[in-house]
Amino acid sequence: MAGLLDLLNSDIGKTLINGASQQLGQNKAQTSSALSAALPLILGAMKNNASTPQGAEGLLKAISKKHDGSILDNLDGVLGNSDVLSDGAGILGHVFGGKEQNVAQAVSRKSGIDMGSAMNLLKMAAPVIMGVIGKQTKQQNVNDSNGIGDLLGGLLGSGAQKEQSLVMQLLDADGDGSVIDDLIGMAAGGKKKGGLGSLLGGLFGGK
Repeated sequence: MAGLLDLLNSDIGKTLINGASQQLGQNKAQTSSALSAALPLILGAMKNNASTPQGAEGLLKAISKKHDGSILDNLDGVLGNSDVLSDGAGILGHVFGGKEQNVAQAVSRKSGIDMGSAMNLLKMAAPVIMGVIGKQTKQQNVNDSNGIGDLLGGLLGSGAQKEQSLVMQLLDADGDGSVIDDLIGMAAGGKKKGGLGSLLGGLFGGK
C-alpha cells in the first residue's frame, strides 16, 4: 500500500500544494513545508481515534456517508470552498478534541506561515486525507476496526508508533511550548532522529 510520502509526491500532493498556496497567498515552499508537518499530524490523530472500536466505527461511518475519495478527482475546484473548509473544521474538531490551536501553532512554527493560514491549511488538508482514506478503504474492502487501523498504520509508515506518541504529547501540551519546540526540532531535522523527524524530512523533498 502506498504510504503518505508516496501520496504526497503524487499528482494529488502537487495539486494540494499549488491550490493551497494560491488560496493562502503563501509561496509554494512555505506551503509544502506546512503540509509536510500538518498531514502526518492529522493522520496520526485519526489513527489514535481509530484505536478504539467506537472511534474506528465512527471513522468508517464518516467514510461511508461522505468521504468516498471523490474529492481527489477535483482538488483544483474545491480547495478553499466554504463547504470543504467547514467540513475540515469539523474533522479537526473531532480528531484533535479542541486542541487544534496547538497543532496550528506547530505547523506555523515549522513553516513560517501565520497562525490563521496554518489553521486554514489544516481545514483544507483534513478532507483530502479523509478522501485518501476513503479511497483506500474502498479499494481494500476495509469494513472493521482492525482493517481501518492497519490501513492508517500503513499510510503513516514505519514510524507510526512514534507518530502516535508525538500526537498525544502535542494534544496534551500545557501551552509552555516545550513539546511544540521538540516537535519542531524533529521536523527540522534536529538532534532527535527517526519517527516524525524522518517522515517530515522526506516529505516534499525536505522543504
